[in-house]
This record gives sequence, structure tokens and C-alpha cells, in this order.
Amino acid sequence: EVQKLNQQLEEKNGEIQQMINQPPYEKEREILRLQKSLAEREKAQATSDVLCRSLTDETHQLQRKLASTAEMCQHLAKCLEEKQRKEKGNSDDQIPTERSNQVFLLLLHNETSIQALICNLQDENRMLKQKVSHV
Repeated sequence: EVQKLNQQLEEKNGEIQQMINQPPYEKEREILRLQKSLAEREKAQATSDVLCRSLTDETHQLQRKLASTAEMCQHLAKCLEEKQRKEKGNSDDQIPTERSNQVFLLLLHNETSIQALICNLQDENRMLKQKVSHV
């Protein structure tokens, strides 16, 4: 293992000597190339950070919207139940039940679509992170 490490050290020393022996303009060109590559990576990282922050903010907004929608639907369901209790003796008991079912289905649909949107945003966020790590 020591011999292997010594061999690697010799290879690195050879690379360093080769760089030292290069004409100055080639060294400068290599430095400029590396600086340009670094700048591109920093720019890509900054763009990725902005996109991730934006997606995170949008996810939080959607979660708050989902919570408020669920709260509103619960309130509507309670109001509907109270109305049903008041009308319990009437023969129109079936109509409030149908309305309650409609409210429930609407809530279920909204929750499902928001959950799907959140999943899509999370997938997009994951892909952007993979692209950044690849770059």
C-alpha cells in the first residue's frame, strides 16, 4: 500500500513538473479555463438555489391553502349537520345528506389535486438537485 501511495505521489509530482515546465501562456490559459468553469458552476448553483427556494415557498403556500380549504370544508360540513338536525323531522332529510356528500367529494378532489401538485413540485425539486450535483 505504501508503494502504491508512493507511486501516486510520483505521478502527481510528474504532473506538477509538467505544469511548471509549460510556457506561461499555457498556464494562464489553463487558469482562465478553470476560473471560467468555476464561475459557471457558481452561477448554476445560484440558479438552483433560487429555484429550490421558490419551489419551497410555493409548497408552503399550497400547504397553507390546503389547510384553509380543509378548515372551510369542515366548517361547512358542521353547518350542514346543524341544518340537518334542525330539519330532522322534515321529509327533506335526503337533500342535506346529498349536499354533505357533495361537499365531501369537493374537499376530497381539492385535497387530491393539491397533493398531486405538491408531489410534482417535490419531483421537480429532486430533479433540479440532481442536475446541480451533476454539474
